[in-house]
Amino acid sequence: MRIMIVTDQYPPQVGGVPTVTQELAVNFAGRGHQVWVVAPSYGRGDVYHLEQQVGVYRFLSFQWPTGGARISYLPFVSILNLLKKVDPEIIHIHTPIVLGNIAQLLASAFHKPVIATHHHLPITVYALANKPLTSKYFSKVIHSYFVHFYNRFDYVTAPTATALNLLYEHGLRAPAGVISNGVDLKKFTPGNADEQLRQRFNLPRGRPIVLYLNRLSYEKRIDVLLDAVAKMSGNGHLAIGGSGVAEADLHAQAEQLNISDRVTFLGFVQDADLPSLYQLGDVFVNPSEAELQSIAMMKAMACGLPVIAADSYALPELAHHRENGFVFQHGNSDELAHYLDTILAEPALRAQMGLKSLQIIAEHDSEWVLDQWEALYWRLANEFAEAKERKKSFRMGDA
Repeated sequence: MRIMIVTDQYPPQVGGVPTVTQELAVNFAGRGHQVWVVAPSYGRGDVYHLEQQVGVYRFLSFQWPTGGARISYLPFVSILNLLKKVDPEIIHIHTPIVLGNIAQLLASAFHKPVIATHHHLPITVYALANKPLTSKYFSKVIHSYFVHFYNRFDYVTAPTATALNLLYEHGLRAPAGVISNGVDLKKFTPGNADEQLRQRFNLPRGRPIVLYLNRLSYEKRIDVLLDAVAKMSGNGHLAIGGSGVAEADLHAQAEQLNISDRVTFLGFVQDADLPSLYQLGDVFVNPSEAELQSIAMMKAMACGLPVIAADSYALPELAHHRENGFVFQHGNSDELAHYLDTILAEPALRAQMGLKSLQIIAEHDSEWVLDQWEALYWRLANEFAEAKERKKSFRMGDA
């Protein structure tokens, strides 16, 4: 099958959407499909490269001033020519921004089936959606835009029921369903702690490790996790992996709380180190208030870790309270500290909850997720082909 994936967020940008789109493209290419990706460039002009058997077309863009996103310069003609050249059987759009809008408009003119996947919350799109005085208004505006955009598609997916229900609440009418972002259960799996990696990251031996791995953004609420560590009575050590706009403030907070000896900032962690780093952990914490599905937490669960998560958006779909971990009231560092002390003091409880994590995450195996995508792609492609034949037969009958 000829597949085109369109995204305004793609590596080297770091984040959930770049990870999901790249893995989807590479895995489909690995299954023998022809795959092309449309994404922003990081250089001075339009470029094309074959990356891991995927044809990646990158279009001239500029850096958005307030974040890591890049905005392309409206490459209508270039994408039009690419559609003519590639003639994809399915077009899958992952971002409702510049490239996503252009591809949707052009694809409808070509009568191609187009799928959209919803990955975003207003708080992650626009800073004013996180301000107390403006959050309700801007959240409503952004959700209205999302739904207006998605209602133009042949099919819409979201990674969780929570994410899809948010769209329904704001007026989604397009056919839709839930398909997880998935996790590679062959790559992320339980294993013995890598002591060389522990030494390289300067993590203490003989103390349970609390892991946080994700972007260091304000909506992720790592500040709540630091507050909780300051209130813990046990000897757990927090390892924070990632980089982002909140990094300097988090370093300062750790110093102000006088917990610098209980926290290690790992910086950006290379993909090759991630499985072994998860295996070093004893519990994974996600205090975020903006998650439609946490890929980082899924990877932790795949490595057999219990999890502690905020009761925010889709996190409780993965973190089942008192089964594979605990769910705390978002922003409540006292409750988080209590659950950290509870789980770190009881190795048997951690082991039991870790086994439950493995059971829950089995439903998110990336191979099964790819099977779901393939089934959806083929169904839509066949429906469009049949509709085209019916129109052709009807016209011939009129003649």
